[in-house]
Amino acid sequence: MHTPPHPRSASRSFRAAFAVILGTNEIASAVAVYMHRAGWCTLLSHDPFPPVIRRRMSFHDALFGEKADVDGLPGACAQTTFEAANRLGGGDCVVVTRLGLLDLIPMSGIHVLVDARMHKREAVGDLRHLASLTVGLGPGFAVGKNCDVAIETHPSKSGTILYSGRTDSCDGKADILGGVGPQRFVYSERRGRWNTAVPIGVRVCKGFPAGCLDGVAVLAPLDGVVRGIVRDGTEVPAGLKLLEIDPRRHPSWTGIDERGRGIARATLNAIALEHARRTRAGARISVV
Repeated sequence: MHTPPHPRSASRSFRAAFAVILGTNEIASAVAVYMHRAGWCTLLSHDPFPPVIRRRMSFHDALFGEKADVDGLPGACAQTTFEAANRLGGGDCVVVTRLGLLDLIPMSGIHVLVDARMHKREAVGDLRHLASLTVGLGPGFAVGKNCDVAIETHPSKSGTILYSGRTDSCDGKADILGGVGPQRFVYSERRGRWNTAVPIGVRVCKGFPAGCLDGVAVLAPLDGVVRGIVRDGTEVPAGLKLLEIDPRRHPSWTGIDERGRGIARATLNAIALEHARRTRAGARISVV
């Protein structure tokens, strides 16, 4: 069920099975890993909003020339469409880029477009005309309005595939980790520049100064390990997550977590099922 309509092979270029995922966060990265392993030539297109905090669970830091791998799969940054095409043709990595859709569309028709930006409170535009198949992850999606298929990401319904209707709106409830919900996060109280020298994976105590927002210290909300933190030097808006602490005895801050795997598997299943449906109808997931 996970085989793409045009699986990659040594004799085919990336144009045979090209997937673009919007976002470089941990959910986008989990989907990228699963799609790459299923044979898709996969590219992540960066969106600066919201800032990525779980950077060791994502390909995000490849954008800055740093090593970034997820579950053993490396990410490689491409600055131009030519470089992106070459890296995709190699088939040995997930390509990460700041290039937007207007830059990528002339490079090749997009078979599958997955919107994994996780814009929790913003209206999501209709991207269906930009790819043969569009999949929307999380709040803001309505099947037949701005996507072809949608995937729930709410903790209580994570991984549910929708072929009609709307995804649940964001209710502000965080999933529980080590018995702790939203209390493990710190949010920006104002717009400003974020500065930190604290790496992901370090253990801190409650009240530890994890960074500064426009010179004002931001303190760890509880004891635990830094699971996520916005990259040093990032300009952030008010009300966005700056820091996440994992309070568990055996914390995790790298690779794909259970939620990411569930959403990634659901995305692959949705693509396969939609391809099967179109095949029965005499169509297929093809380049537009």
